[in-house]
Amino acid sequence: MKICVGIDAAKTTHWAVAVDDGGRIVLDRAVENDPEGLDDFVSALRALEGEVTVGLDVVGSFARFLEAVLLAEGFALVHTPGIAVNRAGQGFSGGERKSDPRDARTIAELVRTRDLRPILPDGDTVTAIRLKVGRRRDLTQDQTRRLARLRGLLCGIFPGLERALDVTCKGPLVLLTRYVTPAEIRRAGETRLRAHLRKTQHLHGIDALVDRALKAARTQKISVPGEEPTAELIRDLAAEALDAKTKIARIDRDLEGLLADHPDGALIRSLPGMGAVLTAEFIACVGTIRRFASADALASAAGLAPVQRQSGKRAGWRRAYGGDKALKRVFYQSAFCAVSTKDQLSRAFYDRKRREGKHHTQALIALARRRVTVIWTMLQRREAFDPDKKAA
Repeated sequence: MKICVGIDAAKTTHWAVAVDDGGRIVLDRAVENDPEGLDDFVSALRALEGEVTVGLDVVGSFARFLEAVLLAEGFALVHTPGIAVNRAGQGFSGGERKSDPRDARTIAELVRTRDLRPILPDGDTVTAIRLKVGRRRDLTQDQTRRLARLRGLLCGIFPGLERALDVTCKGPLVLLTRYVTPAEIRRAGETRLRAHLRKTQHLHGIDALVDRALKAARTQKISVPGEEPTAELIRDLAAEALDAKTKIARIDRDLEGLLADHPDGALIRSLPGMGAVLTAEFIACVGTIRRFASADALASAAGLAPVQRQSGKRAGWRRAYGGDKALKRVFYQSAFCAVSTKDQLSRAFYDRKRREGKHHTQALIALARRRVTVIWTMLQRREAFDPDKKAA
């Protein structure tokens, strides 16, 4: 007999419901998220008669300890996506009601009735990559907001300088940590501006940057009300942006070292367009390719497999709106990079789709879907990408 267990994971107290083959509830209880509570829960699972499969709606994050304990005890784990739990819960009586026991029962029913992807144990390298990738994503998102705020403030008091500087680069940020307003730049002059920029190592294009700043400062003579406090805030944002760039660069170096230790790192990076960051993000999303029985399953997880739409006599296909957005971004960005770097195979495929009448985004999505098959095949066969091989 098969026992299907659904766990609604939480930070303090999980809720678990187990059902048998016929859908009868055989276990319904709270589980404390501590060693004693989980040991007691494991004993309760072992007391059930039958093969136990446990479904979790959260992977990693606050469910990592629960996940590690169950995997160490030898239980089979599967992932039930949160959106699937939400929509399946609407099918039960009183579907608008929300509670942990109801969600756990829904997860158990999904485990019983659906074919879900397994949760497999990850090594230290994969865990470290996943943590580094998550931290890098947080830093880049904060950096995007920070630079947008900086540009908005600078445009309000000195629009000429905002147009002249690319604040995503290190040199302009170094300049803005001290000189912001037109009067400050004019008073500093060419000599002091160069001296300030040369204090930072490995800056390129200092002469051109100074010339652009001085030209913009000589053009604007008016002082905007509130200029000084705005300039002070811009200096703080520029300093924070420089610090974030340093942290992101350090994480990128760490990812390079982790990928060198990962058995799939070199294989994935052999595919044109898959740099170190995209390779790390792919490993963080997928874990091990053994979770996916086919390339179609991997494409479905990434939201790159077309979805059938049929009603009466009408039938067709549409673009999928679900899937792992982070994994989908990896394939889309790698396709974009491959086309941009003039990879011959990718460019030929892209051009063929454009000749078939697809617009730019459709052609890139089609290329991303093709690359799913290529990566899955490479990892299954343990072979690096070979552009001369017909199967590629």
